[in-house]
Amino acid sequence: MWWINFLHLYQPANIESYYINEAVKKSYRRLLTLLEKKTELKVTMNISGCLLERLKEENYSDLIERFKKLIDEKRIELVGSASYHAFLPNLDEEEIKWQIIEQEKILKELFNLTRLKGFFIPEMAYHKKVAKVVSKMGYSWLILDEISYQGEEKLDHQKIYEDKDSGLNIVFRQRKLSTIYPPDEIKKIRRQKDLPPAIITAVDAELYGLRHLDPSAELERIVFWSGLKTATVSEFIEKNKKRDLCSLRSSSWESTEEEIENNNPYALWDDPKNTIHQKLWKLADLAVSLKKEYKDDEGFNDFRWHLNRGLASCWFWWASAYDFTSNYGPLAWSPDQVEKGINDLVRAIRSIHNINSLKDKILAEDLACDIRKELWKSHWEKYWSKV
Repeated sequence: MWWINFLHLYQPANIESYYINEAVKKSYRRLLTLLEKKTELKVTMNISGCLLERLKEENYSDLIERFKKLIDEKRIELVGSASYHAFLPNLDEEEIKWQIIEQEKILKELFNLTRLKGFFIPEMAYHKKVAKVVSKMGYSWLILDEISYQGEEKLDHQKIYEDKDSGLNIVFRQRKLSTIYPPDEIKKIRRQKDLPPAIITAVDAELYGLRHLDPSAELERIVFWSGLKTATVSEFIEKNKKRDLCSLRSSSWESTEEEIENNNPYALWDDPKNTIHQKLWKLADLAVSLKKEYKDDEGFNDFRWHLNRGLASCWFWWASAYDFTSNYGPLAWSPDQVEKGINDLVRAIRSIHNINSLKDKILAEDLACDIRKELWKSHWEKYWSKV
């Protein structure tokens, strides 16, 4: 049986050093050690550019070198993405391209990678606009959640599909296997009389150690099972020459059928009924709209620095109040985390020196105050006893 294992490594650019150190200690070093011990093991990874920058800042050059060695040995396949983990469906084409190019620059600098085949959309948030940009920039495949598939025929995970809108090859992760602890699920599959030819999982790398302790080392046990073979996503695609055309629907790796039917595919980041979400996007849209007008401003570098951090999808996620406690996660609610996004979006606009930005500065401050008031009011009235 083949295991096509996709891992997403990410920490926000403006997160405290403690969280970076914990992820390195409990997850990243563990995964690297396993890859170094099991020389036949292969995985596909997205390592967000902003995380790589933080690893450099935190003096984890040894970690980066270990990644590079495994990449050079073709044991780790890296993919393209949005460098600062922005929520791409809500951004214009110019900003989507900018985020992708920044990721490419970082991967070239650290790993000398210039041609990447695959692409990971943050949150697997598929939108045909995003897919078309990715295709135009030379990528050949996406990995998506199975809920993105739209068709009368049942989805076959052993097949490779082709997106009618973008022409990209599509590999679908199996949600059930990915949203529980994959090694435990593989252990169950192993007991079956008839094994599937391949299984496809895609999870946050931090699941392995940081978010799930795995005291009995089930990951290590399953990886050394003689009946398990591994391949990168690109290798899996190459082994499966036949393509089935498919239509894809706007969705994410957390979308539900009900949300998609209600035209709310991105409920965790942009729920029309969530007034905090809507006000956050109003502030984000204001900041993004000023890029062209003030591109020659002497404060533009500071503007861009804060904008990158303010657009990360995390701050919107932390305002959703979705309960993930059954899936190794928390209640997705944290006013402190949301305030990080608010602060960086406001600071981006404050960074502009041009006097003509005064009206936008005042609007941004008013919006930020309004969001903070509603955020903390909701916290004390609804959620503080639950987190």
